[in-house]
Amino acid sequence: MDKLTQYERVFNHFDDNGDSKISPSELQQCVEAIGGELLLAEAEAVVELLDSDGDGLLGFEDFVRFLEGGEEEEKVKDLKETFKMYEMDGSGCITPKSLKKMLSRLGESRTIDDCKVMISQFDLNGDGVLNFDEFRVMMS
Repeated sequence: MDKLTQYERVFNHFDDNGDSKISPSELQQCVEAIGGELLLAEAEAVVELLDSDGDGLLGFEDFVRFLEGGEEEEKVKDLKETFKMYEMDGSGCITPKSLKKMLSRLGESRTIDDCKVMISQFDLNGDGVLNFDEFRVMMS
């Protein structure tokens, strides 16, 4: 079963009144059913943000954007954790030295020059280190 079909099943399950729209309270029930917590005021704010036709409800496409937005947040959180492992010295950047150290922990022996070359491929502002945004581009 593809992702869209799964989304459709979830959407239809929480569309209590069968109007092909998800109300803020239906969205709240949906989030709670998967173990999350969403206050009604937060659900209303989400609906307002994602409601593409201005009717105060989420259509199916709006609902898909909501689900995939959550996945994106999760990816960014995971990337930030990974970035911290490579960054190590608290500088907020991945330096050739910190990259070398992390790679050797992973069993990959590289020289500082190798690491400089690896960083230069994604160093968008040319400062010789990777900030989080550059790291995100590298990982995508």
